[in-house]
Amino acid sequence: MSGIFLLSVLLVCLALGIPVAIALGTAGSLTMLFFSDQTLLSIAQRFFHTMMVYPLLAVPFFILAGTFMTSGGAAQRMVAFANSLVGHYRGGLAIASVLACAFFSAVSGSSPATVIAVGSIAIGGMVASGYTRPFATGVICNAGTLGILIPPSIVLVIYGAVTETSVGALFMAGILPGVLLTLLMMLVLRIIAGRRRMPRQEKAGWRRILSTGKEAFWAMMLILIILGGIYGGVFTPTEAAAVAAVYAFVIAVFVYRDVPLAKAPSVVIDSAKVTAMLMFIIANAYIFAFVLTSEQIPQMASQAIIDLGMPPWAFLLVVNLLLLVAGQFVDPTSVVLILAPLLFPIATDLGIDPIHFGIVMVVNLEIGLVTPPVGLNLFVATGVGKMTLEGVIRAAFPWLLLLLSFLVVVTYVPAVSLTLPKWMGVLP
Repeated sequence: MSGIFLLSVLLVCLALGIPVAIALGTAGSLTMLFFSDQTLLSIAQRFFHTMMVYPLLAVPFFILAGTFMTSGGAAQRMVAFANSLVGHYRGGLAIASVLACAFFSAVSGSSPATVIAVGSIAIGGMVASGYTRPFATGVICNAGTLGILIPPSIVLVIYGAVTETSVGALFMAGILPGVLLTLLMMLVLRIIAGRRRMPRQEKAGWRRILSTGKEAFWAMMLILIILGGIYGGVFTPTEAAAVAAVYAFVIAVFVYRDVPLAKAPSVVIDSAKVTAMLMFIIANAYIFAFVLTSEQIPQMASQAIIDLGMPPWAFLLVVNLLLLVAGQFVDPTSVVLILAPLLFPIATDLGIDPIHFGIVMVVNLEIGLVTPPVGLNLFVATGVGKMTLEGVIRAAFPWLLLLLSFLVVVTYVPAVSLTLPKWMGVLP
């Protein structure tokens, strides 16, 4: 009875348009008050307990690092470097934009930030070079989804915290799928460009490649610091986030000098606003997850699925359909916070690796970022690409087939996610 009440209150709140954070908190709190011996004091204690979850300390630091990188000229330098590498191919500027999105994803951990930072530079450049605006905007809108797959993905950090899964292992697992999706997008662009005879640029000499590489070096070093530091055993993912924030501040203010020192406090305030909003959602989600666990709802659902004899492949199919629908209406962070506590125990009971399951969830949510009605990348791309929402939806739609095909591969070929962690000794 309590489980039905909990989920009913949540669905009613969401249907009424109540913000996700308040819907989660309301459903969890009312269930605790009506169906358990918990008091308002215990609810408050559970709310603030979230702030003591160690892996979540990485969230504000990664957000701060990404804000400094977005505010500075890191994206512009990455686009220039990527263009010098592949700009001489047909469609080279579009291919370079995808590569730049992959580079920037590895320092920001955010899809909207990637679309804004790279799109504000690359879309105008592509249009000036002869590409249509819808094509350029569609490319950036979809390539920007790499921001939540390639580490340091904030969504992976939250999944790790909610499910008590190693964030370091999740980061390692996201590398190969991120690289494969980047290469797949670049290959498709190369084929399309050849058929449509899209423009190409003069081949850059080694001098230009070295020059643009030198300019982008300090920004690219953040990737090495985060991943090399974690897997070299120098620091934990949470400590890596703090180091990344300090490093991003130093290169933005003192090396590139794109962000004046006097403007640094405003950058910190902007990141603090995003952090406060996100942590409020997480805190309410922890109340919701606590009620789920205490009422043994995941365990009952898991037993019901096992009793039905549903094999793991069928469960993963159902999960994909559920996440694809949820991603159309709710942002990735909220989907993870709502559904991970419910689906994760079932997946582990069926023998599905927790790391693999996390990557499957993230790839589903990538697709949600570019599907209406609430795909976040679509709304961001309307401003960056100077198009209507309907125009951006049409421009992004052809890429859905590619993303869905990639989802099938990631879902049913666990080696895509698990090979690198096993090779590095992170997993047995």
